Amino acid sequence: MRSEAEVALEVALEAATLVMGVYAAPFDVEFKAKDDPVTVADKESNALICHRLARAFPGIPVVAEESDPLAYAGFAASEAAWFVDPIDGTREFVARNGEFAVMIGLAEHGRATVGVIVAPAWGRAFVGVVGEGAWEVSPSGARTAIHVSSREAVAGATFLVSRWRSPDRVAGFVASLAGRPAVPHGSAGLKGVLVALGEADVYVQPGRAGMRWDACATDALVRAAGGELTELDGAELDYRNGEIGNERGLLATNGKLHRAVVAAFR
Repeated sequence: MRSEAEVALEVALEAATLVMGVYAAPFDVEFKAKDDPVTVADKESNALICHRLARAFPGIPVVAEESDPLAYAGFAASEAAWFVDPIDGTREFVARNGEFAVMIGLAEHGRATVGVIVAPAWGRAFVGVVGEGAWEVSPSGARTAIHVSSREAVAGATFLVSRWRSPDRVAGFVASLAGRPAVPHGSAGLKGVLVALGEADVYVQPGRAGMRWDACATDALVRAAGGELTELDGAELDYRNGEIGNERGLLATNGKLHRAVVAAFR
């Protein structure tokens, strides 16, 4: 496994321990904007991850959700950049339903290459290195390879959608397409994990689908596990174009279903 992935995993696990310390006790909730909560766990996890990555990889920008944008200004001009979501699924964290993750992704030359997603409440950790493979990593450090599903037909496929950002019309369209109800789930990263594990076939989010730090680790993990992640129209995400928002949706699949789902949503 690449050294970048090893370090990112170590850092994400450390941040996950911090996050669970906050989760285990009462905590206050602030709002950066309407329906956009933030807690001390987000802020402290963000600070820890950014400090550790900057120390281990000086010169590589760290684009992180809770950082001042000035801290990563000009990241698009760099050949590589880290994308960090200190808690992906803060609303789930606040709701205490366990569906949140610590995510660290690395993009090189505009493409996601390394993804680490740790699910603190699940006690599970996942690493993907594009071109090498994807694994679940146990607390002992043992690695078990993971892979996307082999389903080739959209009919009967399991579709994951956001619990918070999916209008009824999207869920209705998915049901008509797959012949079964869409499954709502928290955290973009954890939906990507379920696709990478082969436990779901598709994760779809039309319209605005979070930010680049929601996408990078997810992108790398799904691709490393044999799947595909793109914008909803099938275009690859470009992490060097200066955009921070995922304005054109996200689609993660096992790869075999990708073209069919893109065509259906068009």
